[in-house]
Amino acid sequence: MEPLTPAEIRASFVNASQGEAERVPMPGLHDVIWEVREYLGWRDQQSHQRGYLVHWLDDRPVGIVLRASEFSLQPGIAAMCALCRITRASDQVTMFSAARAGQAGRDGNTIGTYICDDLACSHLIRILPPASALQSQEQLLEQRIDGLLARVQGFTADVMKTA
Repeated sequence: MEPLTPAEIRASFVNASQGEAERVPMPGLHDVIWEVREYLGWRDQQSHQRGYLVHWLDDRPVGIVLRASEFSLQPGIAAMCALCRITRASDQVTMFSAARAGQAGRDGNTIGTYICDDLACSHLIRILPPASALQSQEQLLEQRIDGLLARVQGFTADVMKTA
């Protein structure tokens, strides 16, 4: 992922007004290792139900404001993140919804999916099982990266649908 400035992040949100985007708390960008990220994701420390996801789409950053469900999955079961497709404990996966872009979102139209609660899919896909005779770790990581990018872009495309 290419590095982003706070101004680029604020201007990237497709489902927030300019005023809402100006109030988005920024993560610690000085700590981000951009080369090992497919997207930048973080939770709002003041309003824990808010989350943010920003990634590059072609040559521009696209950001999405997320809202975590107030309800959690049943304890003691496994759940799978729809983005990284890693199975985790149910308290580590959350239903996030996002208002659609434009008038559709202002009218209350949303889309939701299960995502890692900490929005750390870029880190999780890099935890690889031991290499096998069928597939090297490099190949597996490349597949995971490609899959994560495709699913993030698909979710973004759904948010950007205004009809």
